[in-house]
Amino acid sequence: MKLKIYLDTSVISARFDDRNPDRRMLTEEFWMRIPQYEVYVSALTLEEIDKTKEDTLKQKMQFCISTFTVVKETPEVITLANELLQYQAVPPTSLEDAYHIAYAVVSGMNYLLSWNFRHLVRLKTKEVMRMVATWRGYSPIEIIAPPQLI
Repeated sequence: MKLKIYLDTSVISARFDDRNPDRRMLTEEFWMRIPQYEVYVSALTLEEIDKTKEDTLKQKMQFCISTFTVVKETPEVITLANELLQYQAVPPTSLEDAYHIAYAVVSGMNYLLSWNFRHLVRLKTKEVMRMVATWRGYSPIEIIAPPQLI
């Protein structure tokens, strides 16, 4: 059985980001192993990619996720995202990050992969997510950066 992983937009955009060659290389190393996993993105991920101003970059990102399963927004996702904000898993200005976590938790992912160390891949976020997810009856997930899965 394959592990289920949820990718936030930072992992997808890192494949094409020349500003940080090391991060791009590590993302490509992870991407070569993608067939080992069941990979998911969310409706939010699609919206974030759609906001990309550069058309060529937008098309590249859309193409590279075109075979992944898209998880939909549900009332459970909305409720969990709001609770993650309420308990300060992420700052109040980071609603999208709370939603990425909620999509992954509600959908039963094993891992949420992100390059967002400011709001997602950090101890406080992980601890609050575990508390809220467990309290709500969900299995907690692991929030990690792509190299941790290689």
